[in-house]
Amino acid sequence: MKNSIVMIGAGGHANVCAEIAELNGYDNIIFLDDSVRDARVFGKTDCFSQFIGTADFFVAIGDNAVRQRFFERITAESGNIVSLIHPNAVVSKTAKIGKGTAIMAGAVINAGAKIGNGVVINTCSSVDHDCTIDDFAHIAVGAHLAGTVEVGKGAMVGAGAIILNNVCICDGVMIGAGATVIRSIKERGTYVGVPARKIP
Repeated sequence: MKNSIVMIGAGGHANVCAEIAELNGYDNIIFLDDSVRDARVFGKTDCFSQFIGTADFFVAIGDNAVRQRFFERITAESGNIVSLIHPNAVVSKTAKIGKGTAIMAGAVINAGAKIGNGVVINTCSSVDHDCTIDDFAHIAVGAHLAGTVEVGKGAMVGAGAIILNNVCICDGVMIGAGATVIRSIKERGTYVGVPARKIP
């Protein structure tokens, strides 16, 4: 199956990723999903192993923890997980992009940025110079990271949020939509508002 890719997930996020896959030259997209039932879904996610060696893989699931679990299962069986970068994204030649990362249309990743495995850099978001985004984090639609920001593993930066320069966000943090983070966050939890504060 030349130019085939197995898409784990068949929801809205997977639809966007599938379009990017087509723009990247994949002409055979195989959807696997445990809950979505329609004609394009080949089968359940457990059957992914039958495609190892004949197709590439992409985990198109928005939930960070679930995306990580599938990524690790496929990697353990030597599946070839690829990244998908929209042609209308701007990615610096000095940026480093891990495996299984989605970079959506209109996203900007500037010089020296390091993006881990299984990350989502969503539509029209920006990651400025020398930022580090750890594995399985999600930078949501229209979020903006100033220079030298660090985002921890599995963290979520909500839609339209702004992270000021030199701020570090620890693993597993949730930054609410529209929040502005002006200082480093060292404790897990959900942070909202301007400036962002932890909520119970």
